[in-house]
Amino acid sequence: MPNPRSAPLPDPRRPPRPRLLRSAGAAAVVAAVAASTAVWAAVGAVAAPAEPTVPPGSTLPTAPPVQVPPLLTQQQVDSAVAALDGLVADAMERTGVPGVAVAVVHRDRVVHAEGHGVREVGEPGAVDPDTVFQLASVSKPLASTVVAGVVGRGALGWDDPVRQHDPSFALGDPYVTEHATVADLLSHRSGLHTGAGDLLEDLGFDREYILAHLDQQPLDPFRSSYNYSNFGYTAGAEAAAVATGTAWEDLAGQVLFEPLGMTATSYRHEDYEAAANKAVLHVPTGDGTWEARYTRDADAEAPAGGASSSVRDLAQWVRLQLAGGVHDGTQVIDADALAETHVPHSVSGPPATPEARTGFYGLGWNVSYDDRGRLQIGHSGAFNLGAATTVLMLPGEDLGIVVLTNGHPEGIPEAIAAGFFDVANHGEPTVDWLTFTSGVFAQIEAADAPETDWTQPPADPAPARPLDAYTGTYDNSYYGPLTVTADGGALTMAMGPPGAPTTFPLTHHSGDTFTFETTGENANGLAGALFATGPDGRVTSVRLDFYDREGLGTFTRG
Repeated sequence: MPNPRSAPLPDPRRPPRPRLLRSAGAAAVVAAVAASTAVWAAVGAVAAPAEPTVPPGSTLPTAPPVQVPPLLTQQQVDSAVAALDGLVADAMERTGVPGVAVAVVHRDRVVHAEGHGVREVGEPGAVDPDTVFQLASVSKPLASTVVAGVVGRGALGWDDPVRQHDPSFALGDPYVTEHATVADLLSHRSGLHTGAGDLLEDLGFDREYILAHLDQQPLDPFRSSYNYSNFGYTAGAEAAAVATGTAWEDLAGQVLFEPLGMTATSYRHEDYEAAANKAVLHVPTGDGTWEARYTRDADAEAPAGGASSSVRDLAQWVRLQLAGGVHDGTQVIDADALAETHVPHSVSGPPATPEARTGFYGLGWNVSYDDRGRLQIGHSGAFNLGAATTVLMLPGEDLGIVVLTNGHPEGIPEAIAAGFFDVANHGEPTVDWLTFTSGVFAQIEAADAPETDWTQPPADPAPARPLDAYTGTYDNSYYGPLTVTADGGALTMAMGPPGAPTTFPLTHHSGDTFTFETTGENANGLAGALFATGPDGRVTSVRLDFYDREGLGTFTRG
């Protein structure tokens, strides 16, 4: 389930959009912390000197500062760091999440890097600062840093059309195909809907197949809509890889990981699996315990959700972010190219009321302004199969935090990060952040329930046809062929990549309707397989409602 929201978490008064949590890959920061103020936004838009001068005979500068000057003292930050162990312990005690790792950077120093809990329930092995976690959508700001490195070297520009570098790129509208830029895709304003391509990934299709089929997805208005798209983002990052003639996974290593000494960080799932000190995914069982039940290979969407890393490594990346692309005295990433990733490019969270703050999305970052007018950037990551992560920074304070967990997304890393900044700003928590964030996540999860409750069978179901009336191969240009077979008095259907299809047992519901259990990151319980007949009474098609959310889920018999 990739998602805590990119700018603020959604206003609880605004109904959440279904599937945003799962499809977005978690990109958000708490609303009360991720805030904006119009006065400082306006000041930031004015061309003022970084250090306004004071004219002779006056005590006043000639222009306001570009951003709010630092407000936190060293003592305030030290107090917040000292409170971290308690914040983590409280979250772990209240939720039971197996493992948490936290790192804090302040004034170019790693001032905290600790692990808590275990890597896997029931197994030896404590979490430490070097434990490797799957990052989910925290992969996105990592990726935009890599692309910024390529931009800084002149191999491509943020405003270059993607097709200038990758002629295979195509979306469902010829104009958008020709004009969509790298920045359009990395800021989720291409028009692709939230989750476009995600269900193909759940079936096991690879990156090449999914990107080649995005042109069948419907589009919202180009550059005037915001929809969180993992594979739109992946296409934008892939343009940088194609422009340099280097595989994405190698490019990330060359541009970012190797210069920063991030030896535990990779965009390859096989590297995560090979790590001896890794945290595995966990989901709650419903009785207060957690279970390591699933694995999640996100190679298909690697730039958007497939990275893995440790807090020790990520602290070096946070240092680079806060230092304008400099690491240990070396300009690793061009400062201007990196700064562009921190600028609002899309409105991700329109205010629900006149008093509410607007959330923005930059290039791989949630961008907002807090209640003191300070720029705040962050991103969360979430796998519904068992990972939740977040990174949050106040660049003006030269302060950032990374929180990684090995549990299903329930607002835990967001609550820890928000609590840390709350203590830094106010000396103590002023909000029960875990109650707030967990409530928002629960609301999003509830919104993702199936439109039809297939768990309730009809009181008097109509009989099915003989099973061989349904068997055969059904074609679909997006998902590929679907094969229905009968064996032992029951139907099964299979779909997915040739040689490795996913098989779904079908259970009769009523008449020509059957049900099946959804699978993968976006699974949400039982779904319907609705067979239809032609004028001659022969079964001619089947519509899978779970796979038909964008009108692409009807399979036609040849």
